[in-house]
Amino acid sequence: MESTLQYQIPLSVNELAKVIKEQFSLKDRNTLADLIKIQPDNGDDEPTKEQLLDEIREAVKEVNLAKQGKIKLKTLDQLLDEL
Repeated sequence: MESTLQYQIPLSVNELAKVIKEQFSLKDRNTLADLIKIQPDNGDDEPTKEQLLDEIREAVKEVNLAKQGKIKLKTLDQLLDEL
């Protein structure tokens, strides 16, 4: 089911949320929420501070596992080939 909103007045986020709750089915609201989560419209594609910290933590874990001999890391040549 497709839903259409046609408004000529600016709405606050809370007002827009109220309209969506009143006029969209639960399924459509969930679809909209999923689309917003998947495609953030923040104007840039840079990771957030928290995302960067998570990636650094993960990298440190991998290095520690490699030092313990539990995993084998890629060589520089392998990394460059991926690019």
